[in-house]
Formats: sequence, C-alpha cells, structure tokens
Amino acid sequence: MGILEKISEIEKEINRTQKNKATEYHLGLLKAKLAKYRAQLLEPSKKQEKGEGFDVLKSGDARVALIGFPSVGKSTLLSTLTHTESEAASYEFTTLTCIPGVIEYKDANIQLLDLPGIIEGASQGKGRGRQVIAVARTADLVLMMLDATKQDIQRQLLEKELESVGIRLNKRKPNIYFKIKKGGGLAFNATCPLSRIDEKLVQVILHEYKIFNAEVLFREDCTPDELIDVISDNRVYLPCMYVYNKIDQISIEEVDRIARQPNSVVVSCNMKLNLDYLLEVLWQYLSLIRVYTKKPGQPPDFDDCLILRKGVTVEHVCHSIHRTLAEQFKYALVWGTSTKYSPQRVGLQHIMHDEDVIQVVKK
Repeated sequence: MGILEKISEIEKEINRTQKNKATEYHLGLLKAKLAKYRAQLLEPSKKQEKGEGFDVLKSGDARVALIGFPSVGKSTLLSTLTHTESEAASYEFTTLTCIPGVIEYKDANIQLLDLPGIIEGASQGKGRGRQVIAVARTADLVLMMLDATKQDIQRQLLEKELESVGIRLNKRKPNIYFKIKKGGGLAFNATCPLSRIDEKLVQVILHEYKIFNAEVLFREDCTPDELIDVISDNRVYLPCMYVYNKIDQISIEEVDRIARQPNSVVVSCNMKLNLDYLLEVLWQYLSLIRVYTKKPGQPPDFDDCLILRKGVTVEHVCHSIHRTLAEQFKYALVWGTSTKYSPQRVGLQHIMHDEDVIQVVKK
C-alpha cells in the first residue's frame, strides 16, 4: 500500500468516526498518523530526477505569492500591477512556470510571484502543485486569487490544500513549549484549563512519533491538531489576503457581502476596479514602514528611504545603514509620529514609525 492510499484510508476513517469523548484518543492517533504520512509525501525522494524547478531569487523588500485555481486572473493582475508581462488567455493553465514581477509602491519594491494554477490534489503532487506550494512557503504573504462568480468553493479547496502541506493561513503559532529529553518519561503541564486535550491524548500522539521522553507545557487551550503542528516543527504561519476577481460579473449585493468578509478585497482586473485599495491593504498586511535619513545641517533625504518592518528599533535602522554603526552609536534625533516632540533625542531601543526621519550621532 502506497502513501497516497494510506492517507486516503486514514481520511476516510476520520470522516467515518463520530466525534465524542470516547473516540478522541482514536482520532488523535489517526491525525498524528496522517500528519506523519503527509510529511513523508512532501519530502522529495532521493531517486527523483532533476526537473525544472521554480527557484526564483528572493529580491526586493518583501515577497508575495500569488496563488489560485487556473483562469482566475492571476496573470492579468501581475501584468496590471507590475511591468512584467505574464501571458493571459481565456483557457486554463496559460502559466506553466513561476513568473516574478515587481510592484513599485511607496518607494518599496515588492516581489510578486505569479505561480501556475493549483488544482485539487496539488498537495499530493498533482499538476505542479508541489513546486507551487514550496515557493508559497518562502513568501511573506499569500495573495489568494479567487473567482467571485464561484461562491466560496475555491477558497475552501485551496485552504484545504495548503493546510495539508503545513501552510497555516492567518493563524499564529500555538503557544506550546515542547522539548524532547533523553529520559524521565513525559513531563506534562498546563498554565490554563484544557478543554480539548489531556495528558493521555498527548501521550498517545507522542508515542505515534516514537517520542517517549519529552517536556510539554500548554500555555493556552490548544487542540490535538495544534500539538501535532508543534511536534512536526515544519509548519509555516503566513498572513493571507483573499482577492475576489471578476466583481463586474456579479450583483452589487454579492460584492458587498464578499467585501465585508475578513481579510477579503474585491477587484476587477479587466476593468481595473479597486486595484489602488488592494495595494494599500497589501502594504498594511506586509507591515512595511519607510524611514528617512538625515545628515547634520542638511535637509532629510526624501528621495531614498529604508524599507523596514513594523516594530523595528533604532538599532535595526543602524544595522541597515551600516553594520558597524550601532557600535559607534551615541544617540539619535528622530522626527515623526513615534516621538512626543520633534526632534526627540532617543536611544537604540526606540521603536520607529512609518515616515519617521532619523539622524544618528556617533561617539
């Protein structure tokens, strides 16, 4: 029996099993087995011949993976937002490889990757799913392109495919401390009441992974699935934006319903509707900020800025200007919304805001 057959059998058994107190240990064991087989499926076999990959050099200030089913308008969006021409046609699978483009927005260069259309079963290697998913794991943000005329079926299928290969969308890492030990059995603790898992179930899941000595501390009420994610340690937690295209083909009531869903933006690539708002939301999701530098006695340099992540300190700014600058740092003068008054004299741990101006004074 191959891995795909084993996965299929386990999935069928999970669907057949009633979810109640008596079956939770059995379900926990099945989920652990399923996660293990899926991990094996995604590991490239040593015998595999070298084929054409999607190795695109990471460049710019952030990387966005554009994924979706065939013929939803990904190539049209890439051609509209960037200077790259991606072949667009009304038939499916027009794009067969990964096409990078660069969005120039607010002085930042955002790399946008147009990936070939994902089909159902991509996580099991159908189509070019495996390469598409491997590139998506390296991105800072997933831009999921959906057809507004097809309800939410595409979104559910894509989320399921990405979920099964360890990509968690709009979720944060479970707050579970886990460490394998050399002896002493299982040390199980929790800092809060647990309603969905207990020590016996933790033990059942760990035994499936051949782990008999470990330290597990739950800092929040987590599910067995979240524990499996922590044990596997190969999950990627990415923010995701759902972009519904072709809104010119549906009613205004339906557009309003979709636009009110969390993390969703409605656009029409052909009619160029709402694309400026899409870029604004993209900027917010990537948590990028601009910091301008200033030399003593001179006006700030607004032609060239540093693109950094939200929450960066003056120390990060020093490192991005020059690696030795932090060692020679005396103090900095900052103008902008991060200060109480302008200019304010600050230290290395001061947190910068978007469009702040900084002047570094050396020892």
